[in-house]
Parts: sequence; structure tokens; C-alpha cells
Amino acid sequence: MPRSSIDILIEPRRRDLGGFEVGRVLPFAKRRMVGPFIFFDEMGPADFAPGTGIDVRPHPHIGLATVTYLLDGEMRHRDSLGFDQVIRPGDVNLMIAGRGIAHSERTDDHRRRNGQRMHGVQSWVALPESAAETYPAFHHHPKESLPLIETPGVTMRLILGEAFGAVSPARTFSPIFYLDVDAEENADIPLPDDHEERAIFVLDGAVSIDGDQVGRGVMAVISLNATPSIRASMRTRAMLLGGEALGRRFIWWNFVAASRDRIEQAKRDWLASSAAGFKDSAFTLPPGEEEFIPLPQD
Repeated sequence: MPRSSIDILIEPRRRDLGGFEVGRVLPFAKRRMVGPFIFFDEMGPADFAPGTGIDVRPHPHIGLATVTYLLDGEMRHRDSLGFDQVIRPGDVNLMIAGRGIAHSERTDDHRRRNGQRMHGVQSWVALPESAAETYPAFHHHPKESLPLIETPGVTMRLILGEAFGAVSPARTFSPIFYLDVDAEENADIPLPDDHEERAIFVLDGAVSIDGDQVGRGVMAVISLNATPSIRASMRTRAMLLGGEALGRRFIWWNFVAASRDRIEQAKRDWLASSAAGFKDSAFTLPPGEEEFIPLPQD
């Protein structure tokens, strides 16, 4: 009987973000990162009744890139660089925090009036030390700009990085891949074999990995150098992700860094910026925003 290629299975911990529930997969106590991915939240699926929506007030980030990808619904991103962008299913919002940025995510008024179904993934990619203090940036990539990769019974959209000879237009700083997979029942799902660390997260349906069943909402991290056989047990939507390991990273609230000192500096900067009304300070608010999330108490 061959040994399974699964290193660890991670089931999400449910978190309520002010009326909107997410499934937090990474970081996990026994597996902090997969390649450069240090944070992975499944948002929803959730049905918002008319009059309700998402209101994530402005908050800061350092040392990472946020990657927002939706399957259903839409929301608006605003950041302190002045970018104001609606994201819709299949698009990618990539925000490079670098030395520091603040942003908000909200539901537009027309969507709030009518209600909507929301489902997607919010992930954070840690930056290598050489890029950790890069100038912040924001990039929006519409669905049509992302490469499609097709194998029998499987369609994959490349969100980030390189896989199967295709290259995403999204900016990256270290070897990485991130794929949205739509597989028919009994289809074999290929996994890139040229990346150090790899995982699959099942959004809907189920897969068999070397005969072991992995159901909806579970991430299977693949053992190093394994050659797994992954098959869709039914019609399945999944994310494939991974890349080169970056080494130890510290994560506190919305900050990621290679040292605790840099985390402490970010805390002081957000406190000082809020005390100064975000004028001539390390962090500023997105134009038109007045609210913000205070620094949590340790």
C-alpha cells in the first residue's frame, strides 16, 4: 500500500468578522505557511440580506501582499495610495503592502440595497526580506487577463506566479503559484511539480489524494517531493497554491515581518498615525475614509 502524499490536513477555524464569517486555514499551529502563503481565509459562502454588507474599516499592513479573489459577489477596495477598485468574480486585487499601507473593503450601496451572495478567498503572501520594505502598490487584474490552463475535464485560471508553462501578469517577488481549479467528476487534477511547497484547498466538492478523501473546506498540504494522484470525486472547485519557502516569519494582527522589532515598529507607527489624525505620519487613510480600526490590545 503506497504511503499517502498528504503531509497534513488543515480544517478551518470559523471566525466572525463583524457579521461576516470566514474559515481561517493559515496560519495553523502545526503549519504556519505553505511556500510564501502565510494567511488564507475562505470568505463565506454567505448570503447578505438586503440592507446588509461588508464594512472592513481602514487598517494597516506591512511586509506582505494581499490577494483577493472572489467566486461570488463583489466589494470595493480603497487604499491610502488613492486606489478605488471594485472586484468581481474571477478578478484579482493585489495590494503590495511593503513598508506600509492602509486599506478598507466595503459593499457598495447598490449591492447593499439588493443583498448578495459572497464567496471568495483572501490570502496574504509574505514578501522576501529583499522586498519587505518596498514601496506599496496596488494592481487590479481582470479575469480576462489571467491565463487559462486546460487538461481533460479540468480548467485552471492562473492567479499568481508560474505553472504548467503559463505566467500570471500579477507582480510577485519569489517563486509562487496560485490556481483556481474547476474540475469535472473523476477528472485528474494536475499539481505543478516544480515548486517546493504545495497544497490544495477544496472550495466545493471533494477530491481523492492517493485514495484519501478530502472534503469541502479542507486544505491538504502535500509532502515534499511527493507525486500525488489527485482526482475530483465529484464536480469540484479548488485552489492550488504554494511556492518557495521563505524562512521564519512573525505575524501579529495585520503585520508580517522577519523580526519582532519590525512588528513593534509597525505597532508604534499605527498608534502614532492615529494619534496625529493620519496627517504627515507613517500611515494615512484612504481618501474619503474617516473611520479606522484601532491597534488591538495585546
